[in-house]
Amino acid sequence: MRETPDELRRLQALLDTSLSRSTAHLRSIISSERTLTAGQLTSVLTGMRTLALSTVTAKGEPRISGADGHFLHGKWHFGTARGAAKARHLAARPAASVAHLRGEDLGVFTHGTVEVLNPLGGEPAADWPDLLAYFRDFYGVDAFDWENDVVYYRLHPQWMTVFAPDYAKLVGSADQEDKEDKADGA
Repeated sequence: MRETPDELRRLQALLDTSLSRSTAHLRSIISSERTLTAGQLTSVLTGMRTLALSTVTAKGEPRISGADGHFLHGKWHFGTARGAAKARHLAARPAASVAHLRGEDLGVFTHGTVEVLNPLGGEPAADWPDLLAYFRDFYGVDAFDWENDVVYYRLHPQWMTVFAPDYAKLVGSADQEDKEDKADGA
């Protein structure tokens, strides 16, 4: 967990506000007994989590693709190749949605606007050096040409909700994933 107390407060306010503005149907599924607090959410969203990323084409056609998601400081961060279709979509239309699903045990749904963290030939985000150090540690220093090959984004959430009927099961499955990763030499 990398979040500060202030980041956790903001994330909790977002989760609470988002759920309260949701439809009655969604609130009947995601109740206070079947969701997570900001602290619980950040404890289960560690490391890389696969995201379903939704963008829109110039013709308004929806597109969905996968992305490596990292939940850092209460926001999703993800990258792609600079020449990828999703990079072109996000450059022209920065609104995006992401979902992270773990079977029927966890669903994290987020809508917002992306910020480019390392624009080609432009000024990077103020925290890019720290994020780059995190990504290099995670993927390997020489995994990419970090300046030219990949573009990274931060999704500034305007709406986020979480479905999680059993937090204890999530924590147990996260512990099991960590054990399996260590056994595989990761």
